[in-house]
Amino acid sequence: MNDIKLMAVDLAKNIFQVCALDKHNNVLFNKKIKRNQLVKFMSQQTPSPVYMEACYSSNYWARQFNQMKHQSFLIPAQHVTPFVRGNKNDHNDALAIAECSKRPNLKFVPVKTERQQEIIATHRIRRRLVKSRTQINNQTRGLLSDFGIIIGLGPLNFKKAIYALQTSEILSAQFRLNLLSLKQELDFISDKIGRLEESLTEFYDSDPNCHIVRSIPGYGLITTTLLTAMIDKGQAFSCAPDVGVWVGLTPKQYASGDKSKLGGITKRGDRYLRTVLVQAAQTAINWSAKRDDHYSLWIKQLVLRLGRKKAAVAVAHKMIKLAWTLLQKQEVFRLKPSH
Repeated sequence: MNDIKLMAVDLAKNIFQVCALDKHNNVLFNKKIKRNQLVKFMSQQTPSPVYMEACYSSNYWARQFNQMKHQSFLIPAQHVTPFVRGNKNDHNDALAIAECSKRPNLKFVPVKTERQQEIIATHRIRRRLVKSRTQINNQTRGLLSDFGIIIGLGPLNFKKAIYALQTSEILSAQFRLNLLSLKQELDFISDKIGRLEESLTEFYDSDPNCHIVRSIPGYGLITTTLLTAMIDKGQAFSCAPDVGVWVGLTPKQYASGDKSKLGGITKRGDRYLRTVLVQAAQTAINWSAKRDDHYSLWIKQLVLRLGRKKAAVAVAHKMIKLAWTLLQKQEVFRLKPSH
């Protein structure tokens, strides 16, 4: 197969579709391959660029193909869809990936290492547990409100109230047992979240890139470790604005002729990363209220001009661009005095 110019792989669970083009962009083959045969088949091909959609298992296969001396590239799925011709099937999907790969200025998704994926997986598990903890908390508050019991805001007030109700005669013994069960479930989930955060702390302590990112006001443990696991040193991006586009914090554009209008943010990329960045920006806004350095003054002026919610998105965009710039330079953030 010395005439192969590129290969496109449509990933799946058991049956994969592999399409190869020659230097004249003619299809050499486009066939189905079983999962247990894919590694052997790809290792027998001449080293060449391999293109795949960025989806589940794509990072794993990209690493596998790179070990076989191929060059792996992950294409965002939304870029491939317009190239699907005819019916939606594996044959046409693989051909669409091959066609899309030839487009100029195509932006690829960076291939993540196993360590990066481990940290991202830890974040995903923690996010689900935090959601479960919130559900138990809200359900308990709602059930108690039917008995005229209102608990103050915050986890400390919640724990005090549940503890006090265990010995109270206001509720029946059976309902108090139900409350005890909910409290035990809540404590179990909180302990699991704590252990996950300990593992994130270990990653933070061992990765110098995390210390660079966290030097930026607003970044905490969660945002820092997630961003670092997502982009590493930012080597997949050519400039700081590209990072903002990748995470979906840039405005949508509606343009025709000499008319151009900017709308809300695109919300492309990873939703969870975008969420924690905006939350970190809220922290930065609170932090800036007590400071008078150049960066804090810029944030305060932004809040006055745009309002807190819009300013939080703008600050989040600024924060991720700052993180990329500092990671490229391998320098920590330094505040400049206002005068």
